[in-house]
Amino acid sequence: MAKPQNAISPSRHEDFPEWYQQVVRAADLAENSEVRGCMVIKPWGYGLWEQIQSQLDAMFKATGHKNAYFPLLIPLSYLEKEAEHAEGFATECAVVTHHRLEAQKDESGKTKMVPTGELSEPFIIRPTSETIIGAAFARWIESYRDLPLLINQWANVMRWEMRPRLFLRTAEFLWQEGHTVHETADEAWEETEKILDVYEKFAREHLAIPVITGEKTENERFPGADRTLCIEAMVQDKKAIQAGTSHFLGQNFSKASDISFAGRDGTKQFGWTTSWGVSTRLVGTLIMAHGDDDGVIIPPMVAPTQVVILPVIPKEENREAVITATESLAKSLSSLSYGGLPIRVEIDKRDMQGGAKNWEWIKKGAPIRVEIGPRDIEKESVAVTRRDRSPKDKEFIPNEEFLNKAAKLLEDIQSSLLERATRFKEDNMKRIDSIDEFIEFFTPSNTERPEIHGGFALCHWAGSNEEEEKIAKEHKVTIRCIPHGEQYAEKGTCILTGKSSSRRVVFSKAY
Repeated sequence: MAKPQNAISPSRHEDFPEWYQQVVRAADLAENSEVRGCMVIKPWGYGLWEQIQSQLDAMFKATGHKNAYFPLLIPLSYLEKEAEHAEGFATECAVVTHHRLEAQKDESGKTKMVPTGELSEPFIIRPTSETIIGAAFARWIESYRDLPLLINQWANVMRWEMRPRLFLRTAEFLWQEGHTVHETADEAWEETEKILDVYEKFAREHLAIPVITGEKTENERFPGADRTLCIEAMVQDKKAIQAGTSHFLGQNFSKASDISFAGRDGTKQFGWTTSWGVSTRLVGTLIMAHGDDDGVIIPPMVAPTQVVILPVIPKEENREAVITATESLAKSLSSLSYGGLPIRVEIDKRDMQGGAKNWEWIKKGAPIRVEIGPRDIEKESVAVTRRDRSPKDKEFIPNEEFLNKAAKLLEDIQSSLLERATRFKEDNMKRIDSIDEFIEFFTPSNTERPEIHGGFALCHWAGSNEEEEKIAKEHKVTIRCIPHGEQYAEKGTCILTGKSSSRRVVFSKAY
């Protein structure tokens, strides 16, 4: 099977950002829309998001959360109640000022639609929903007996993005946002940590991405939050992607929105709130973490189709027998389970050349491809290829044996992707103890092979907010998090100030 001319070009090492764009296009995941900064998520890409959504949703519900839905439009006055929060999103807000269009003719006689009916108060298309949800919570909560209130919303949001990139940064994107209210600070903090654990587990066990968990610095904290926890992923150009965040909001939003309740002693008290979210950015993270120069590689746990069956029909008289065999295999596979769910199977019956069809599924990243032709029917076997291996690495397996080992094959692929990504992350994390070493680590001296530089730098830090901003401006490197884990807790001196430090932080270039 010869590689087609339209296999992914440039390669990851030649031009990683362009490689990413080409993979998204070749895998038929999404495309740019007529609305600047927004994307059309195509069926294969949306199918991937649906798997992420449904599996995460089950994890949220298992921890006691329930889904609700809140308005897309937020009154400007609501944002003004929480000044720090509003200021953090001000430059990204899309504003609705009119409620009607009227047809009017211009001087040339051409009809134009003109906004009329100016609103008495502008609405903001939600960049996030703390304020509008807070208003609802203020109505719902009366007593400590109403707590904790554990709500999640699956929705779209808009943050006006000037440099869009499909899935990673778009003006409109899909996400979930959890919002909870608690009686005490300790309970709210426990919730913040619990959700971070859910995100870390989902990234590792479902997306096969080994993330670092930690806390954001004050400079990187969510606007209006007391503390922000995060998961940070390393992708194949060694940059970081913030893949999820969980925020301890203290009482900032509850006081702004009057989320209060009668306490156990009968006095008025303000709730302690949290918010947390992941978005379609997870799709981009997955592509950059696992993809190769043949396309995307999707971990079986979240693949829209886990096994694709490709009928091989050399002659028309073979068609009925081959299609019957593929349908029989698909039915048998669908009765099996992997990851607690039925194996997701698709038969590609399109009338097109087998080589082109095969390469299309390689680029899409389907975990297992199965070919069945007249010879396979005679031998009662199937030709099986795994996406985590070379396209030439084909194995001929008897039908019954394949059915017996299909779930195990999917688990092997899932494990191999996690092992590969874990090894890459660990190989590209380095303890750095001087500013000169720091600069060298993030400065490609070999311009022909910039990929040999960069990654996660583990450094002692005791600088100010201003010094942190200076590092970011001069070197395009930020503190991704103050990582959790005893392996990072050690005494040392800050690489910039020389002050004593009790813990290393993670520096990296980031998306």
